[in-house]
Amino acid sequence: MKTKAIRIAKTGGPEVMELVEVELDAPGPGEVLVRHDAIGLNFVEIYHRRGLYPLEFPSFLGTEGAGVIEAVGPGVEGFKPGDRVAYGTGPRGSYSEARIMPANLLLKLPDGISTRQAAAMMLRGMTVAYLVTRTYKLKPGDTVLLHAAAGGLGLILGQWAKHIGARVIGTAGSEEKAKLAKTNGCEEVILYRTEDIVERVKAFTGGKGVHVAYDSVGKDTFMASLDSLRPIGMLVAFGNASGPPPAFDPLLLGSKGSLFLTRPSLVHHAAKRPDLEALAEALFDVVTTGAVNIEINQTYRLSDIAQAHRDLESRKTTGSTVILP
Repeated sequence: MKTKAIRIAKTGGPEVMELVEVELDAPGPGEVLVRHDAIGLNFVEIYHRRGLYPLEFPSFLGTEGAGVIEAVGPGVEGFKPGDRVAYGTGPRGSYSEARIMPANLLLKLPDGISTRQAAAMMLRGMTVAYLVTRTYKLKPGDTVLLHAAAGGLGLILGQWAKHIGARVIGTAGSEEKAKLAKTNGCEEVILYRTEDIVERVKAFTGGKGVHVAYDSVGKDTFMASLDSLRPIGMLVAFGNASGPPPAFDPLLLGSKGSLFLTRPSLVHHAAKRPDLEALAEALFDVVTTGAVNIEINQTYRLSDIAQAHRDLESRKTTGSTVILP
């Protein structure tokens, strides 16, 4: 069958993405054919397009999607045509109307979650699941610094952390984004364009600093994150929206208070099927119970993917963005 998908032949700006028609074979052993209802938009796809993470060309893009199974290949168990499924890990290629996916990377959706919600939350939501339950196990009473608090992942993490009982200090680039962050778990919000992050964190914490800083921004916030930690605190650097963090001397971790630094990835935390299912189950639970609300604040057509990338890169978006095939 024929389908449309986004393909790139070289790294570069949004203009390198082109909508092409491709031929899909029948699903092979262990594979299924998924027709997308909705596709997630994530900053990692910008990293792929720019070349931060090397690709072989030509290459397809997209890491997250949700839809309905249309066909299953030999040996597939637990899935059948008509099942609503979603994924947030696996081979690139979600920027498409339909695709072949390894069945072991798919997750069935509970009745209370729509395919649009799923496309907006799988990668970010499962990332938040491991960030708050594994990388640093948040406890009631912990204080958190959360950068990009009004972004798609930030809104999920802020709500989840508040649900656990942690105090969340967010950063945002405008009063509008600060208001959004405060309605999604943040007790305090720092306007990083006009306020000093470290000074404000110290003021909010009585000079103590935070237990953990979740930093998806990278270069622009890395040192401020380190300086916002209390002794024996942890910096979780899991993104590079402003570029890779600067090189630094590991001795700084000692001089600044025996700090911990980690660079985790969903790829490793969800590499085994039981771990993938556990992360998804935790995410589905907080969403279906209402502890976490998924904000879908922008939608684009697949043919408008270049504009979607421009808006995400320029930080014009809030919450999650969904691409419609």
